[in-house]
Amino acid sequence: MRKLTIGTALLACSAITAPAMADDSHRIVDDPLELTIQMNHARYPVYEESWPVEQVARELTGIHLINDTVGANMRTDENTGRTEALNLMLASGQIPDIVGSSRIRDFVNQYGPEGAFIPLNDLIAEHAPNIAAYYAERPDIEAAVKAADGQMYYIPYLPDGKYGRAYWIRTDWLDKLGLDMPETVQEYENVLRAFKTQDPNGNGEADEVPLFFRQWPELIRMVTLWDGRAHGSDTYHDFLVKDGKVSHGYLGEGYREGIKNLARWYDEGLIDAEVFTRGSSARDFLLSENLGGSTHDWFASTGGYNRLSADIEGFEFKAFAPPASPSGRRVEEHRRILVKPDGWAIGHTNEHAVETVKYFDFWFSEAGRRLANFGVEGEQYEMVDGKPVFTQAFLDAGPVNRSLYQVGSQLQARGYFQDYNYEWQWTNAFAQEGIKLYDQGDYLIPDFLGVAFNAEEQKVYDKHWGSIRDYMLERQQVWILGGGEVEAEWDDYLAQLEDMGLSAVLDVMQSAYTRQYN
Repeated sequence: MRKLTIGTALLACSAITAPAMADDSHRIVDDPLELTIQMNHARYPVYEESWPVEQVARELTGIHLINDTVGANMRTDENTGRTEALNLMLASGQIPDIVGSSRIRDFVNQYGPEGAFIPLNDLIAEHAPNIAAYYAERPDIEAAVKAADGQMYYIPYLPDGKYGRAYWIRTDWLDKLGLDMPETVQEYENVLRAFKTQDPNGNGEADEVPLFFRQWPELIRMVTLWDGRAHGSDTYHDFLVKDGKVSHGYLGEGYREGIKNLARWYDEGLIDAEVFTRGSSARDFLLSENLGGSTHDWFASTGGYNRLSADIEGFEFKAFAPPASPSGRRVEEHRRILVKPDGWAIGHTNEHAVETVKYFDFWFSEAGRRLANFGVEGEQYEMVDGKPVFTQAFLDAGPVNRSLYQVGSQLQARGYFQDYNYEWQWTNAFAQEGIKLYDQGDYLIPDFLGVAFNAEEQKVYDKHWGSIRDYMLERQQVWILGGGEVEAEWDDYLAQLEDMGLSAVLDVMQSAYTRQYN
């Protein structure tokens, strides 16, 4: 068996560097070694042995992964952060050599210390130089991955890049109505009201939808316009940390003020009447029908809607800076999270843990990272001036992410370090302009990276948090839809949360956070 060696750095486009393999040092075993794998994700519910990316990885490493997925096509349980397939796998007692899944972190951090998954700290230190070097550069991410016992039980999917979502607005509508780009929340409100009342689409009907969202929690994120907070990370309804203290956005005075104003906006028709029910088709429908005015959504995909200018005369949808709150703050709460709860782990019955962690390490090498991000050289991309560049034929074949999934690339249920250059290549000029605007303004705020509970903390959290969160969401929707008065009911709301065990939840969150991040 050949030993993995440390080579050159990861792709230069990343801010984080780690050693990579030399060209002749990818082989992990002399004779092919088969390892079973369970892989679950909404976009690829089973591992496909025919993926071109996997076939290249087999040839390079000698490791052959064999699908052994239990419970394929089962949906993700968003409330618990675990998939039904993972629970079914555990109940069966048949844990494959490798388990890859979306939202795997809580699952392995609970059952790893109980013996279901192999601890990785020593294996990484001794046999995974690329992963170890990454963690040496980013100890905060290493801490975020660890379970309550201090061990790592999974290798995470690590997103790259800073900027995710932005505020977007129909600038052709602004021009038609003689309006300036809004700079403050009051100016934004005035623009939305003009969109509602002054017929910017010119059809003679009051059918415009000034503010809309594909995911309704993005509406709640608007409380930042009144100095509130909503989601502590890119996971909706997440906790947040301020000055080392764990709290939640749905408790603050800014949140109360924000919900009160969003309820007013909804009552005045400035917000999509179907915001809680329209779903993921909202952006496509409302923009293509020349009805939507503004939203908060992803840079790359939203900028792509400027193609509608071929069908809607003058159509222009541009990112703009977060409107300033009454106190003058401009905040973009959403950013690309540093570490996802997705990735893969080693089942406790795996008799080849060393070879498996070396295989995991391959995906952090230069060749492995490029394979995970861009696909197969000569098929999806070519090397140009030492960097992978997608072929025009590949870019023209359809949505890039979908095309990459189909060949086994950009799989978030695989532990790997994303390369943002893959997305920048198909990000159009409107989105690139917006990213540069947000970079200049420095509007991002720190993410909450999550915690790992011990058994007692987990019991407290499981006992209280589900019902607390449901109550929070129920009240915010009732308030926005006009079924109650925020100011009049606020004290009772806080008292009810306390009666439901909120302080106990915050206590265990704080305990876990202090232990995990010192």
